[in-house]
Amino acid sequence: MALFSSSTRHIPPSAQMPAHVAVIMDGNGRWAKKRFLPRVAGHAKGVELVREMVRACLERKIRYLTLFAFSSENWRRPQDEVTLLMQLFVKALEQEVTKLDRNGVRLRVVGDLSRFEPRLQALIRDAEARTETNTALELTIAANYGGRWDIMQAVNQLAQAMPDKQGNWEEGDIEPYLSMHFAPEPDLFIRTGGEERISNFLLWQLAYSEFYFTPTLWPDFDTAEFDKAIASFQQRERRFGRTSEQLTGQTDA
Repeated sequence: MALFSSSTRHIPPSAQMPAHVAVIMDGNGRWAKKRFLPRVAGHAKGVELVREMVRACLERKIRYLTLFAFSSENWRRPQDEVTLLMQLFVKALEQEVTKLDRNGVRLRVVGDLSRFEPRLQALIRDAEARTETNTALELTIAANYGGRWDIMQAVNQLAQAMPDKQGNWEEGDIEPYLSMHFAPEPDLFIRTGGEERISNFLLWQLAYSEFYFTPTLWPDFDTAEFDKAIASFQQRERRFGRTSEQLTGQTDA
């Protein structure tokens, strides 16, 4: 059963601070290249920024943080870079889970994990189990994740669960099978690095999110930059199909 429902069916509560922030952490390689460093140095620096982002969300009482770490398309990168990314993932899980647990952070990893080596899969399962009762922040890492994959795997699960209703499914039927069924849809979507696209990330869930694009490369996206994104979010008028007059309680003359 889904904990949260789609913003196209129900109007979510409005708040000054986003409850759920989703981020595409782009620009690690370019950050390293500008400094004449190997690309992996940028990725390593990017991991440090994840710690800062987690801390910032805890301080601002943001309940959900979702980070796009590795897309299903990233396997197309050079093999040595993919290998180093997997090694960084293993290292981060080995070194960071204790800190996350100590700070009340629940860790989840969403995506098609079957392609990862057994050791990495085991580390993910152990980290999720170790932190599953924590409630201060839900940190979700999207790894080998794609938005189209997410929708397709949800449809396939739905077809098995409700074969008699096939052809008459509704939005609410698919929601429990989406990878992010446990979280509200992102209020704020951030992409660093200057690109202005969502790159197959949370295609279903970003329907009514507020988008914030910045040229700042991910390793430079510090707390001050994060606060700029939040300030931009706070200036938005989130109507969800309604008029401005409805939001302010006014009516047309």
